Amino acid sequence: MIDLPVVQTPQNGEQTAVDAEITTATGGRTLYVETYGCQMNLNDSEIVQSIMNKSGYAIVDGPDDADVILLNTCAIRDNAERRIHERLKHLRYYKKRKNDLVVGVLGCMAERLRTRLLENEKLVDLVIGPDEYRKTPELVDSAFSGEKGLAVKLSRVETYDDITPLRTEGISAWVSIMRGCDKFCTFCVVPWTRGRERSRSLDGIVTETRHLWDSGFREMTLLGQNVNSYRDEDKDADFSDLLAACAEAAPQMRIRYTTSHPYDMSDKLIETMAAYDNICKYIHLPVQSGSDRVLQLMNRKYTVEHYLERMQAIKKAMPHCALSTDIICGFPTETEEDHQMTMELMAQVRYDGAFMFKYSPRERTRAWKMGDDIPDDVKTRRLNEVIEQQQNISREINQAAIGTTERVLVEGPSKRNAAEWQGRTDSNKVVIFPHNEHSGYIVGDTIEVAVERSTSATLFGQIINS
Repeated sequence: MIDLPVVQTPQNGEQTAVDAEITTATGGRTLYVETYGCQMNLNDSEIVQSIMNKSGYAIVDGPDDADVILLNTCAIRDNAERRIHERLKHLRYYKKRKNDLVVGVLGCMAERLRTRLLENEKLVDLVIGPDEYRKTPELVDSAFSGEKGLAVKLSRVETYDDITPLRTEGISAWVSIMRGCDKFCTFCVVPWTRGRERSRSLDGIVTETRHLWDSGFREMTLLGQNVNSYRDEDKDADFSDLLAACAEAAPQMRIRYTTSHPYDMSDKLIETMAAYDNICKYIHLPVQSGSDRVLQLMNRKYTVEHYLERMQAIKKAMPHCALSTDIICGFPTETEEDHQMTMELMAQVRYDGAFMFKYSPRERTRAWKMGDDIPDDVKTRRLNEVIEQQQNISREINQAAIGTTERVLVEGPSKRNAAEWQGRTDSNKVVIFPHNEHSGYIVGDTIEVAVERSTSATLFGQIINS
């Protein structure tokens, strides 16, 4: 999955009369969930909030007003875990101020470090893994009585297909279509923290798609560790079939997906994307390395030749499809020649963007046993070279957009300037444009913007009045 650059916290929506009655009946307790990591974690937080809300907990948007604080965690990289430990230290202030405050850790890190969290982190009252969220209300209630809670068993069947995630506002929704992973890349802890692959029903996802559109959402992203391996056995349906069904269920809804595995990127999927206007022409296809030797050590199951052939097929079917990737620098035994192969692949594919990381060893993975033999300064130098090259490529691609007209889904005010708003193109590019009270559009509208300038990350332009 793609890492998010910042912590995501819920926005407080209006509480319904029914919710208010339930909350009053259960003592008016409140919940705050703080999310770290990938989009799957965001969706999991919405599932937990839905479960807790139905049990009478009101959702608040900050720790100051919370009776329960839950940190939904990521264990993919070492720096993610360090951030959680630092955050737990900060939460000691709230624990001292409110003696009966319940603090819990959810998600991937909960499963991986359960003993350490409960025994060494004295602040933590409960630890709940990603397949045990249904037990959250019960464990929280027990924690109020002073009982530590632990539930981290992985499941072969849990998909939360019957739970509607609690989404309070916005126009974009994350929709989990499957859980777990069977690929067992040697650097990845996901099969051990999230379990084996299992898919939700196609009908359940299509129903959720229609509900999202009717509720005012205008964009959805289908989520999975490897969405390409989605399967509804009862309907003999694969991910291409699901994608087409969702596109037909809400013809005006923008539909995205992440993450794909190159080994499973089929011609059928590419053809399905090309056939539907509302399926966004953007593919995140992690390559990780440009060296066949390193890819074999990573157990990625494809070669550079296969990957490039998939890129050619995508570009032939969808010439303007935007591409992004993941790249790991400094994997065990990576040589300068291996590194240069990655640089050459990037130059050949010309990604619109990339998520680039230094390798960090994770316990319980096969790569852990390979050692961490690349010095940190070498990893950093290689990472900087990869970042610099990608920024140059992104800048050149975005410069080519100057003078074009882009259809932009309006998201709201720009983060840097209240006089400007921002939106996103079909190809997942952020566009900034002037805004005033007479502009005539609202969040969720699709407008046309003439691109006038650009950076490596952003397009800037003027609205074209229809």
